[in-house]
Parts: sequence; structure tokens; C-alpha cells
Amino acid sequence: MSSAGREKGRASVEATCHGIVRRMVSLPRNIVGGVSRVMGHGIDLMGIGGGRRNQPNFQLPLPLPPPPPPPPQPAMVGEEWAFLTCFEQQYGSDHPFFYVCRFMDGLKIAEDENKFLFLYLHSPEHPFTYSFCRETLCSEVVTQFLDANFVCWGGLADRGDGLHMAATLRPGSFPFCAVLAPASGDSLAVLQQIEGPISPAELVEILQRTMEEQGLAFGSGFRAMEEERRRADRLLREEQDAAYLAALHIDKEKSRLKDLRSEQGVQKKPVQAAKKNPTKKQSGKLLKPATTVSHNETANQEKDPRITQILIRFPNGERRERSFSIMDKVQSIYRYIDSLGLPGVDNYRLVSSFPKRVYSVEEMGMTLKDAGLHPSASLFIELL
Repeated sequence: MSSAGREKGRASVEATCHGIVRRMVSLPRNIVGGVSRVMGHGIDLMGIGGGRRNQPNFQLPLPLPPPPPPPPQPAMVGEEWAFLTCFEQQYGSDHPFFYVCRFMDGLKIAEDENKFLFLYLHSPEHPFTYSFCRETLCSEVVTQFLDANFVCWGGLADRGDGLHMAATLRPGSFPFCAVLAPASGDSLAVLQQIEGPISPAELVEILQRTMEEQGLAFGSGFRAMEEERRRADRLLREEQDAAYLAALHIDKEKSRLKDLRSEQGVQKKPVQAAKKNPTKKQSGKLLKPATTVSHNETANQEKDPRITQILIRFPNGERRERSFSIMDKVQSIYRYIDSLGLPGVDNYRLVSSFPKRVYSVEEMGMTLKDAGLHPSASLFIELL
């Protein structure tokens, strides 16, 4: 079949963009599902006529030396190793780096590395295969170019994933190479197909042009993925910064309350000193100012809408009053009681007397204002 005939037969599924072939194909179910069976009968694609796209001026060297017969393959070769074992037995190890994996794994590697996938379907018995592999695919310039810019995957055209991709891509001749890119769903973008013999310089030129022209379109997808990752990282940093600022604000508020209590302690010292050595005549007079000071302090604190006074009654009858910010959590009261290290007060809960309300684990995260403990409240410790 001529090259023009093949192009006409595929006109319904192919489009040309600046000379670069591009079409969408659906991946076979057995490749998508990770199931590949070795089919001995295969499909006979080896005898289809020569010719390839993007090489109208290429002339075959005459006479064409017959390829040597391919060496026999070992009886037990893993499906992923079948192509590489067959290829290196005949052409050695100086070739592009082919990933030894299933086709879908190779496509995923290309997607993760933001590269196109270079697919090569190997037909050992085709007359053009030997010269292409020996002179073109294994040449130094092609090997270096492919290793630097593509993720390479190879398969045998008559077995395994290579057979399924041959049935999907429908090559018109061999050797057959294609430049592929992942698409949405179970689809595959065929950006370039190269069929038949080709020189190293021409192959590199076609691949370079494919990267430049198709990379603009498919590169936007890669850039969108990278931008999405950067956006997610930025949101994570913003959330971490917001949490840090909130913690810093809480620490500043606690420090302010601590300074406020320190100032109140300094004001109480003269009154306490006077209580130590009172005279009979002064004792009655000194008690009244002390009561007045305590009342004024409570009044001043009640005037501050951001402060609430919590009176805590302990099981031994002791009472302690402490100032908290209305934005402090109920858990702050538990932490304060735990910091006192009172013997026997290990397992307990806080209860308000009237109306009776239990502040247990469910209310730990509530602010004192939302819990109804503002502007003041009286709580007693109930041992469990």
C-alpha cells in the first residue's frame, strides 16, 4: 500500500498541525486494566509495504542487504523483558534507555517527568528493521537525544503490550516509532508517527520539530499541573502562617493577663503589710480599705469586656479566683487547675452550681464567652 493510500485511509482520525501528525486513540482495555496475554498467533503486520511519513525525499540504499536471522529467544522471559532481551541479543547494549515496564507504567513515568513518550514497536523479521536499529536507533546522536528529551518504551509488535499498541495505532510499515502523550480518561494523544527506514539526522529533526510545535500545546497541561502544585503549596503556607499568628496572639493575650495580675499583686502588698501589725484602734479601719480595694479591683475587671472572673471551689473547701480572657477556651481552666498539682485532684470535671451545667470534654473547645462564663462565673470541682 502506498503512503498516499495510507494517509487517505486515516484522514478521518488524523489532523495535521504544521506538518505534525496528531490524533486521539483509545487505549485497549487489557492495557488500561494491566492485563496482557502473550498471543502466539499475533497479527501479521510484518509484510505490509514500506514507506513512511515526513520523508518524501528519502531513497533506499540499493542493494539492501538482507537482515540476519533473529536469534532464538529464551523459553522463559518475563513479559516486560521480552523486547529488551530480543533487542540486545541482536544489537547489543548501546541503545536508548528503554524502560523495562508495562506500557501504562511507561506512560505514567513520562507524565511524572513532564516528557513525551517515545514508542518503538520492534518487528525482528521485517527487512527494514536491521538497518534501522543498527544505523539509526543505536546511533550515538539518536541515543543521546532520546535519553535527554523523552521517556523511551519498546515492545515486540507480535506479543504483549506491543501487540495491543500495534492494533491500536495501526502502523502502515515497520520500523514504527511514535511520539505519545497522555490525554484525559483512557485516551492517548498520538503527536507523531514515523514509519519505515530513516536516517539518524532526519529522525532527530522530526523529533525536535515535534517537541517544539506540540510542546506548546501539551506543555500548557504540564504547566497547569505545576501551577496547581504551587497553588496548593502556597495555600498550605498561608494556613500555617495564619495558625502561627493565631498562636502568637493567644500568647500575647496570656502575657498581658499575667502582667495585669502582677500589677494587682503589687497594689495588694501595702494592704497585706498593714494587716500584719494592726493596732486595736486601726484594725477596724484597716479592714475596710482592704475590702474597698478588692471591690474596686473586681469592679475594674468587670468593666473590661475582654476579661471574665472565674471563681473555682475545690473539694477541700478552698476557693480561688482567676481572671481569664473571654476568648480563652474552657480547656484553659482545666490547664490552670492541673498546673496547681493538688493532691487527689486527678480525675474530675467542672460544674456550675446554678443553673447546673457540666463542662466536660465536649465543651473543651468552647470559648468562655460562648460557654456562658462571662462576665463572671462560679465553678466547683466534681471528682469522678
